[in-house]
Amino acid sequence: MSRAYTAAATIGYNVTSGQRNEVEAKHHALARRLLDRRDDILRFAYDLRVPFDNNGSERDLRMVKLRQKVSGTMRIPPGAQDFATIRSYLQTGLKQGQNALHILITLFERRPWLPATT
Repeated sequence: MSRAYTAAATIGYNVTSGQRNEVEAKHHALARRLLDRRDDILRFAYDLRVPFDNNGSERDLRMVKLRQKVSGTMRIPPGAQDFATIRSYLQTGLKQGQNALHILITLFERRPWLPATT
């Protein structure tokens, strides 16, 4: 898989290396990034703990956009920052198998849950 990916990205890089117009320059930059970040892009193929897509991140952001739309809150940066901080803390706990209510209770008791480090 890695060999085929590298070959395809290299072809794209070589074909657009002349950069005759703005579109080719953008395609060339993309091909260069694909080559430079090959290990990051293909990590999901070698490490099964890495998700194939970033839907989890998109779902986390979707909640923020929905909250803005429904309640009209977070019109000032501090409110948005507070919401994002709390949401991030809870999502990290949930992803590590913690109970959201328990996390909040211990947080308000000044005994915050801390995520495991590797």
